[in-house]
Amino acid sequence: MRLQYAPEDERFRAELVEWLEANAPRDEMQREPKLSSAHMPGWARDWQRKLFDHGWLVPGWPPELGGRNATPTQQMIYFEEMSRREILRSANPQGLGIIAPSIKDYGTPEQQERFLVPTLRADIAWCLGMSEPNAGSDLASLRTRAELVGDEFVVNGQKVWTSGAHHADWCLCFVRTDPSAPKHKGISVLLIDMRSPGIECRPFPELSHPEFRDFNEVFFNDVRVPRENLVGPLNGGWPISQGSLAHERAMLWITYAYDVQRAVAALAGLGDRPVPGGGRLGDDPRFRDALGAFYVDAQALLAMGYRGFSKFLHGKAAPEHSLLKLYGSEALQRVLLYGAEVLGADELDMDLLGPQMWREGSWAVQYLRSFGGTIPGGTSEIQRNIIAERVLGLPR
Repeated sequence: MRLQYAPEDERFRAELVEWLEANAPRDEMQREPKLSSAHMPGWARDWQRKLFDHGWLVPGWPPELGGRNATPTQQMIYFEEMSRREILRSANPQGLGIIAPSIKDYGTPEQQERFLVPTLRADIAWCLGMSEPNAGSDLASLRTRAELVGDEFVVNGQKVWTSGAHHADWCLCFVRTDPSAPKHKGISVLLIDMRSPGIECRPFPELSHPEFRDFNEVFFNDVRVPRENLVGPLNGGWPISQGSLAHERAMLWITYAYDVQRAVAALAGLGDRPVPGGGRLGDDPRFRDALGAFYVDAQALLAMGYRGFSKFLHGKAAPEHSLLKLYGSEALQRVLLYGAEVLGADELDMDLLGPQMWREGSWAVQYLRSFGGTIPGGTSEIQRNIIAERVLGLPR
C-alpha cells in the first residue's frame, strides 16, 4: 500500500529517490558486521556525513542541522522510502534518533554548539544511560546517584542493557540528584564522557549473534562530571526522559510495518517448498490461512499508522501511536515464529544452514532477535498499561 500525496510532496519523493539511487551505500557495506550500535565503521561515518551535507539526514530540521525544513508529510515520505529500501541513516541510531533531538530540545546553546553538529556528522558516538538492574521499564525507580560537589557532579551507580556503551564516546545519562524527592521529581540528566576515570563497561555476548556485543553493564565509581554538562534543570529530568522516548517511538511504526511486510513476502516465498507425502506447502489451507492473516496484520499496521499521522497533521490526539509499537513488534514476532515452525528442525541444523546463514539470520535466529523489539521504548507489558490507562481510561 502506497498513498499518493500532493504534487509538491511527490516531487519531494522523486528528488529523494533520485538522490538515493545515485548515492545510497552498497548492500554489502550495510551488511558489513558491526560490533555494537555505537561502533561506526568508516563507510557509515562517510554516509551519515553525506546525508547531512545534502540535507537528507534529518529532513524536518533546518539545513545547518542536516535538513531542509521538510513538512511533516514530506518527513513521512522520507521514512517510507528509507524503510522500503532498508537504508541505514546512522550506525549509531540512539545518537541520531534519541540523543541529538534531546540536546536540540533541552540543551543549552553551549551544549548544542559543542555536541549537536558533531553528533549529526558522526564525529561522536553515543550510548543512552537509562535502564538499571531494578529500574528497566520503571525508569523512575533508578538509583544511580549524582551528588553536586562544588562545580562537579560525582556519579556512583550502575546501568544495564546500555547499548554500545563500550564503543560510545559520550552517554546521555539519567541520574538521581535528590533522593528525598518523589521518584519522578529527583531525576537529572548528565552528558558523561565515557572515557572518564571511574567508568567500567562490561559487554554481554549474544547467543544469536556471537560477534555482536551491544548490551553492557556500566559501572560508575566516583565519576566526576562538570556541572555545565547538566541537560535541562536540576531535578527536572523526568520530562526529558519522556521526550527522549517519544523521539524513539515517533517513526518506529514505519520500520515495523515494512519489516512485517518483508517477513510476509518471505513467508509467501516458502509456498513452493515440497512437503512430506507430496505436494507443496502453499497447497495447505492452514498455511494459506496463516499467510492471509499475517498480510492483514501488515496492512492494518500501515493503515493505523497513516490514520494516526493524519490526526497529528490536524492537531488532534492520536491514540493510534500508543498501539503501533506494541502491535508492530508483536506482529513481526508472530510471523517470524510461524516461519520457523513451518521449516521445522532444519532451521536449527548448523550443518545444513552453514555459518554464513546463521550470521545473516535464519527464520529461527530472526525470531530470537525479534524479542528485542518488544523491549526498547517500553516493554509490551508497559505498553499495555499505557493503552489501558491513557487510551481506554481504565483505572490503574
